[in-house]
Amino acid sequence: MTTADLLPQRLAAIIDLGGPVIAILMALSVLVLATLLWKLWQFRALGVGRHAAIDRAMAAFDAGDRGAAAQALGDSRNHLAPVLSLALRSGEPAKPRLVAMAEAQLAQVTRGFRLLDSVAQVAPLLGLFGTVLGMIDAFRALQAAGDAVDPSVLAGGIWVALLTTAAGLAVAMPTTLALTWFESRAARERARIDLALETLLHPMRAAAPARAADPAQLRGLSYGA
Repeated sequence: MTTADLLPQRLAAIIDLGGPVIAILMALSVLVLATLLWKLWQFRALGVGRHAAIDRAMAAFDAGDRGAAAQALGDSRNHLAPVLSLALRSGEPAKPRLVAMAEAQLAQVTRGFRLLDSVAQVAPLLGLFGTVLGMIDAFRALQAAGDAVDPSVLAGGIWVALLTTAAGLAVAMPTTLALTWFESRAARERARIDLALETLLHPMRAAAPARAADPAQLRGLSYGA
């Protein structure tokens, strides 16, 4: 038999061993994997983290080159570039509307985070719940055995019960790590749109270099004194 043929049988054996809690945790793991793949695709499609063109636009606008800033934003593949292009054309009066549009764009980036957070919190609790149920069954069997207690039977029931806790942690730990990574990327995206909006609405123009004093004027001042 091939591996593809053995996989359903092994999954069924694990579910029979761990009970319905294991089945629920397996379903959650599939859901988490699908969500992670979707978020990776979405981040790539939205250009999350691609800020090189936005940085060029901010530098050009600070230098007073509005045309180069507009060109850089037009070349950007980041999902925030259209909002920044509108800020470049609209100016300070449109700031509340621009901030709302930026928040709407960032909401797309953070979509799905609550699902991952919920799974990360619920999976260990489900595992613990399965362990408690397994321990109840093990001690019930111990009570039913009376004086003819077989320690191997009790030990087998305990390790089967602990299997659900291990499964819950196995689902929760990678989910938490992935969520932390996604949240850090979203936080950097929020910081970049805040900085870019402030730059395009309140640019810092380079100060003109101070002119050197004319020596003849200085001599005239000294003679007058």
